[in-house]
Amino acid sequence: MAEFSLDLNEEQRDLRDWVHGFAAEVVRPAAAEWDAREETPWPIIQEAAKVGLYGFEFLATCWADPTGLSLPIASEELFWGDAGIGLSIFGTSLAVAAIYGAGTPDQLVEWVPQCFGDVDQPAVAAFCTTEPEAGSDVGSMRTRAVYDEATDEWVLNGQKAYATNGGIAGVHVVTASVEPELGSRGQAAFVVPPGTPGLTATRKLRKLGLRASHTADVFLDDVRVPGRCLLGGKEALDERLARARSGQRASGQAAMRTFELSRPTVGAQALGVARAAYEYALDYAKERVQFGRPIIENQAVAFALADMKMEIDAARLLVWRASWMGRNNRPFTAGEGSMSKLKAGEVAVSVTDRAVQLLGGAGFLRDHPVERWYRDAKIYTIFEGTSEIQRLVISRAISGMQIR
Repeated sequence: MAEFSLDLNEEQRDLRDWVHGFAAEVVRPAAAEWDAREETPWPIIQEAAKVGLYGFEFLATCWADPTGLSLPIASEELFWGDAGIGLSIFGTSLAVAAIYGAGTPDQLVEWVPQCFGDVDQPAVAAFCTTEPEAGSDVGSMRTRAVYDEATDEWVLNGQKAYATNGGIAGVHVVTASVEPELGSRGQAAFVVPPGTPGLTATRKLRKLGLRASHTADVFLDDVRVPGRCLLGGKEALDERLARARSGQRASGQAAMRTFELSRPTVGAQALGVARAAYEYALDYAKERVQFGRPIIENQAVAFALADMKMEIDAARLLVWRASWMGRNNRPFTAGEGSMSKLKAGEVAVSVTDRAVQLLGGAGFLRDHPVERWYRDAKIYTIFEGTSEIQRLVISRAISGMQIR
C-alpha cells in the first residue's frame, strides 16, 4: 500500500509539468475556436497522440501509480487548458475503463487498441449507459440484450442519451439489461465493433458548455454483436445472474462502485476549470485600475479571491484523498468518492461565477475566457451523478439507511 503524501514525487511533478505544457501551448490557444465551431478537434487529438498523451499506454501508466494521484494530476492540468478539448482527449478513457474493468485479457487486446486508433488516424470510443428514462436510476435501464444461441450473437435494442463521442466513435461500449427483473444486477456491458449495422446517432447535441466535445443520442435497432463482445464472457455473466437470482449479494454493487471510483477524476477536471478562472481573475484584479489603484486592493475583491483559492485547495484535498483510497482499495465508508466530485463540481460553478463577476462587463464578453469556463463548469454538478445524487450516496453511507 502506497503512503499518502502531499509531496509529489519526481514522476508526478514531471507528468504535471508535461501535461501543463501541452495544455498551455496546444490546447488553450485553440480553445475559443473549437468552442465556437462546436466540432471535435481532431487535429489536437492527433497532436496529443503524437506526444503520447492520447493512448492506452498513457492511461495504463497513470493507473499504475500506487498513490492514485497521476490521473487526477493530469486531468486537472489538461482541463485547465480547456474542458471541451480535454473531454475530447480523455472521453475515450470512459469506454477503455469499462473494457479494462470488466473485460477478459483477450478482449483487452482486441478492443482497446481500436478505441484509440493510431497516430496517423486517431479514433475515439464511446461509453453508452445513460438513457432518457434511466440516468441516476440505473435500475430502470430499458435497453435490452437478448442472446441468440443459434448464431452465438447478442441482439441489442434501445436508446442511449448524452453519449460522449456517440456516433463518431469506432468502438461503442453499451450497457444493457439481460434480465430486467433483476434490476441493475441483471445488466451487462457489450462492445459494439466499428461499422456494426443498426447503431445510429441521428444528430449531435448542442450544449451550454464543453462544446468541443461531441455528445449524441445513440439508437440501437436489432444491433447484432458476436458472443465474444460480451465483456467478461457468457460463463461469468451466467454465474453472476445465478447468484442474483438466488438472492446473494455478491457483486451486486459493482457498477455503483465503478462510478464511485471514477468520480475523483471527474472532480479533478472540475478543479482544472476552477483554477483557470481563479488565476485569470487574480491577474485581472492586479492589473485593472479603478479609482487610482488596482481593484485587488479593495477588500471585497481580495477576499473573494482568497475564498476562491481556499475552496479550490480544499476540493483538491478531497479529490486526492479519494483517488488514493480508490487506488489502495480503501472502502469509501462515507462516500468519499462522491464527496470529492460534489465539492469540486460546486466549487467550479462558484469560482467561475465569481470570476465573471470580478471582471464585470468584460467577464460577460467572449473577449475573455471566463465566460467559456463559466459555461463549462455547470456540467460538473450534473454528469457522473448530479450533486443531489452525490448527497444521496454520502447520506446513505454515513447513515446506513436507504434515504430516498
